[in-house]
Amino acid sequence: MEIRNAKIDGGDAFDWGRTSADYARFRDIYPPEFYEHILRRNCGTAGQRMLDLGTGTGVLPRNLVQFGGIWTGTDISENQVAKARELSAGMPIDYTVSSAETVSFPDNTFDGITACQCYWYFDDAKVAPRLFRMLKPGGKLLLLCMEWLPFEDPVACASEQLVLRYSPNWSGAGETLHPIPVSPDMQRQLRLTFHEEYLLDVPFTRESWNGRMKVCRGIGASLPPEQIARWEQEHRKMLAELAPEHFTVRHYAALAELQKPE
Repeated sequence: MEIRNAKIDGGDAFDWGRTSADYARFRDIYPPEFYEHILRRNCGTAGQRMLDLGTGTGVLPRNLVQFGGIWTGTDISENQVAKARELSAGMPIDYTVSSAETVSFPDNTFDGITACQCYWYFDDAKVAPRLFRMLKPGGKLLLLCMEWLPFEDPVACASEQLVLRYSPNWSGAGETLHPIPVSPDMQRQLRLTFHEEYLLDVPFTRESWNGRMKVCRGIGASLPPEQIARWEQEHRKMLAELAPEHFTVRHYAALAELQKPE
């Protein structure tokens, strides 16, 4: 599904469904520490009903279902949901195709809702009342992200600059460590109870980092195939000159917890 959002990439169109095969190969990169921080907030633990918004290929549910939560994932892209179902074969995870603005489950269904790498696309005025209604009293919404830090890592910086050469309007560049901004609409009924930010050195190979960058919104989700191929050729050459075969990329992760009153 092609998406245009005036707040994102200057309104340029993108479609995560175009990246599903590579997304499945290269986006399951969150280290164990990332999931530990989620579990410490008592989300995704045994017996809890959990909803993952913008689930993509189901990375969060697939990695957290082992801890006993009962997971449902939703995504706006049919291709992403199809790939999530394929990768989750044999796991007790349900998936549905839905945007965050239209997702609908009965009142007081979920102990927790997660939104990882997707909350900046939401129309919070429409989404927040739905999440409030679907959460049980005392239930939690976790907003989550993990971003590379281009000003602290030379490989990330060089890769980011190459993306910008091909997609000048790409708004995913220039990240620095900061708390997740939580809008007034999201806090109208849900209470911000906790936030944290922490550094991570995430391991990659040249192949996996090339894949990670290729599936970013500025390349795989938006460019025509011939431009993606040219970008990838340049990026592989750059990595051969700049990075060893195995290396780490400095990231930060952030979490914001909002809670429905008891």
